[in-house]
Amino acid sequence: MRLLDHKDRALYTAVFVLIVLTCLELIGQLREFLYDMWDILWAILLPLVISIIATYVLRPIVDALVTRKVPRTLAILVIYALLAIFLFVIFLNALPLLSLQIQSFLRQLPGYVAAIDGLIDRMSFVARVLPEGVRVALEKALNSAESDLLSSLSRTLVGVKDMVSGAIQAFIIPFLVFYLLKDYSLFTALVVRLFPKRSRAAVAEILMRIDLSLGRYVRGQLLVMSLVGVATFIGLLIVRMPYAFMLSLLVALTNIIPYIGPFIGAAPALFMALSVSHGMLLKVLLVNLVVQQLEGNLFSPWIMGKTMNLHPLLILLAVMFAGEVAGIAGLIFAVPVVAVLKVIFDHVYHDAEEK
Repeated sequence: MRLLDHKDRALYTAVFVLIVLTCLELIGQLREFLYDMWDILWAILLPLVISIIATYVLRPIVDALVTRKVPRTLAILVIYALLAIFLFVIFLNALPLLSLQIQSFLRQLPGYVAAIDGLIDRMSFVARVLPEGVRVALEKALNSAESDLLSSLSRTLVGVKDMVSGAIQAFIIPFLVFYLLKDYSLFTALVVRLFPKRSRAAVAEILMRIDLSLGRYVRGQLLVMSLVGVATFIGLLIVRMPYAFMLSLLVALTNIIPYIGPFIGAAPALFMALSVSHGMLLKVLLVNLVVQQLEGNLFSPWIMGKTMNLHPLLILLAVMFAGEVAGIAGLIFAVPVVAVLKVIFDHVYHDAEEK
């Protein structure tokens, strides 16, 4: 009988493996269709995700006004008015500077590419004294780096074009934020009611913990990004690096990606500094090192603290996996997704221990 059971288990395992392989083959055949569906789904989800982030930022202010007997709708409208004035002042001062720097950068881009190309050629010339195998491998790496640089610049320009074309889609975001701020508790109650009655209390507690964790992370991360951007801008101004505002804005935006974000943000500044002079390269490198030390030892510990309470190795693995699966969106949202899964796992594991 045991032998028969063993054979049955082996048969079931083989059937299960066959079904899994068949499903993977079908997914592979439908890959292009799934990519198209993901593009459509992401076009719908992106405004919602941005609206949720904005809601996490603004909701504490709305709640503070509500506790002072201000009607919730009026509180939201007041915040919208103040935010519109603030953004108008920022754009009035920062947008022209950013626009001028981008236009100047695009005009001088061929010169930067030529300077880097010349540097690569000089490195190839020096590499000729190396052994044959090492020289061939190094030349392949240099040629690959050159092509990757040009393709990344091309993708960046296309991304800017796509971002401008999506401005109409972004028009819906203020309306989504308004209703999320106004009826947040109603939406939460609707989600809870989707579950059986015996599970609603647990679901409500999980949602509350997720809300608390994500709210702290989003607000803290935005503040850290702002401080990193300001510190980088000041440092680049001190060393007289061209396009300081544009480069510091890029550093601030990429800082949202854990661990690898600072390297991504610093790379364009270092490439541009290399085309200026070796001294400027050292200065820009020093600025980025100082800013990252401030971020790692002052800004993040002071603002973020133990918000996520996630091991660095888990964060790094999650970022690598999400980047492969979903690209830039995966890099940005890897940590929040892992944080949500951790809240759910902790709650389920705690209930299992109590039982």
